[in-house]
This record gives sequence, C-alpha cells and structure tokens, in this order.
Amino acid sequence: MVKNVSLDAVDQKLALAKQCSHEGVVAGAKAAVVASVGTAIPIYAFGKMSPWAKTYLNPTAKALIISTAAGMAYFVVADKTILKIARQNSFKQN
Repeated sequence: MVKNVSLDAVDQKLALAKQCSHEGVVAGAKAAVVASVGTAIPIYAFGKMSPWAKTYLNPTAKALIISTAAGMAYFVVADKTILKIARQNSFKQN
C-alpha cells in the first residue's frame, strides 16, 4: 500500500533534517575548539619539559596530535547531536 505524501510534509522533513545537521555542525565545531585547546596546552607543555618529546616531537607531530583530537571530537559530538535530535523528531511525529 502506497501512502500519498504531500509536498508540505516533504518540505517539513527536509527543514527538520537541515536544522538537525546544522545543530550537529555547531556542536561539533564547539567541541573541536575545546578539544584543540585542551590538547594543545598539555602537548606544548610536555614538549618543553620532556627530553624525549624535545627529541622526537617536532612541530608537525604536535600539530598532528592536536588536529587529530579536534577532528575526533568534532565527528563524535556532531554524530551524537544529530542522532539525538533525529530521535527526538521521530518520537514527536509518531
């Protein structure tokens, strides 16, 4: 059995999806900034104090560690936010 879906319902679902993804991007960006700062401070402090880090961690390695932490934080938080909002929207429609 095929349901007739109105254009308004499709537009409403599209608007909800855009809002959901936008909120995920904003939350992910905030998490990435926090993770960058939270990772940069210990990495640079460790680089100044540890003889091993002075020898083996060049600035590129430090930047790679920081950007990896920021990227992971972005994707994890954005994904969780999008799933949370999508779940809320699905309960509202049922």
